Amino acid sequence: MTPTERRTRVAIIGSGAAGLTAALYTARAELAPLVISGVPAGGQLIITTEVENFPGFPEGIQGPELIDRMRQQAARFGAEFLDDNVNRVDFSHRPFRLETGSQGTVIADAVIVATGANARWLGLPSEGRLQGHGVSACATCDGFFFKGKELAVVGGGDTAMEEALFLTNFATHVTIIHRRPELRASPIMQERVRTHPKISLLLDAEVEEVLGRESVEGVRIREHASGAVRELKVGGLFVAIGHVPATEIFRGVLHLDAEGYLKVHDHTRTNIEGVFAAGDVHDRRYRQAITAAGAGCMAALDVERWLAEQPTTAPSPVRAGSGPATPA
Repeated sequence: MTPTERRTRVAIIGSGAAGLTAALYTARAELAPLVISGVPAGGQLIITTEVENFPGFPEGIQGPELIDRMRQQAARFGAEFLDDNVNRVDFSHRPFRLETGSQGTVIADAVIVATGANARWLGLPSEGRLQGHGVSACATCDGFFFKGKELAVVGGGDTAMEEALFLTNFATHVTIIHRRPELRASPIMQERVRTHPKISLLLDAEVEEVLGRESVEGVRIREHASGAVRELKVGGLFVAIGHVPATEIFRGVLHLDAEGYLKVHDHTRTNIEGVFAAGDVHDRRYRQAITAAGAGCMAALDVERWLAEQPTTAPSPVRAGSGPATPA
């Protein structure tokens, strides 16, 4: 082993709720995990303001503080952290090799991938400035804060329809804005929003700017057919145009589905024996901090049991798992 190599039994890639929970459980199992946290560290919670739906915090907690507490708790039991990115993985032999950006190579007997998924945004400067101040990508997370307000949802798929329907529990009215003349959502979801008294559709139009200094006060919209530009007064904007899983470095190595999410079998196992997945990197459905944490726990327990079953031998070729036969 060279001076730029570091050995660990368990390497965890990612430091959001899934990665840090996996770190806590593997540390308490005395596996001394190494968390390669990514830069910036902390996952989606690091850019989340108030978190009110994570159990144990009746008054709510700021996302960055929750991440910091989870990190401290894992460190208390022996987890170590490497604040760097993984640029390349070699899963062809065990122990596995993970090449980082500036901290050399990590050699690990087992790996938990918890790199998460990032919301796809519109790319507007005003949108970025007001994230956490009225701009959100998660109605389930933030809808409660918008009681009694008019809201807008951007998107045309089933997720956007689900977000809009959920928001009617709090908002006085919800406008769905979609850049195409027709929605992409399934017929049943389209029917639900079209017949809902608190939802209206604004099709063939796109948001050009989010208005407001300290918080969202409205959106500036351009209608494609006429070219007309108008302002819509809303107290919040929810962007529901999809997520991008952070799996690029695993392409061609681990099996991905058509949208780039990791494929798993037996709950957390990938197609490579000894490589496990947790959280939003494979969960396209729930995308909550608490479900990510639960998945991190599951992956950690699976790793612990898997390591206990392995013989102590010299490096050997890996055996593919019983997951999907070919990558998407």
